[in-house]
Amino acid sequence: MKFLDQAKIFVRSGDGGGGSVSFLREKFVEFGGPNGGNGGRGGDVVVECVDGLNTLIDYRYQQHFKASTGTHGMGKNRTGADGEHAILRVPVGTCVFEDDNETLIADLTEVGQRIVLLSGGNGGFGNAHFKTSSNQAPRHANPGRSGRRKMDLAASQADR
Repeated sequence: MKFLDQAKIFVRSGDGGGGSVSFLREKFVEFGGPNGGNGGRGGDVVVECVDGLNTLIDYRYQQHFKASTGTHGMGKNRTGADGEHAILRVPVGTCVFEDDNETLIADLTEVGQRIVLLSGGNGGFGNAHFKTSSNQAPRHANPGRSGRRKMDLAASQADR
């Protein structure tokens, strides 16, 4: 008996958080300076092969998956938190294809296999990162990089 199950999903990785522009201002600290923290990384989209599943029925009713965005940096050199990963749990024997249904991205054959489909965006640098001897008070920070997206992704599972 040949069992065939297909699902079409849309995935997007998380954006990176922006860097912060902040300056140290305290009463008894004579020389302050820039202390803006970096932004956190965006979350990845991960496909994980698990035991106990035998169909792709979960992806029939929910087709859109997005990893969360990284938190922005803050003052006092505080780095933002990384975004949560979007983990797609699939059964053993799942093949992940591009939208053309010909280009194979991954073939998951063992329990515990993990494939990162899309990596999240990097977080931006805060103004403390740009401090040099010639520019001791930078007033700019980088925004975070945007995440990547795949509009059409087909997953098929065949019982072997």
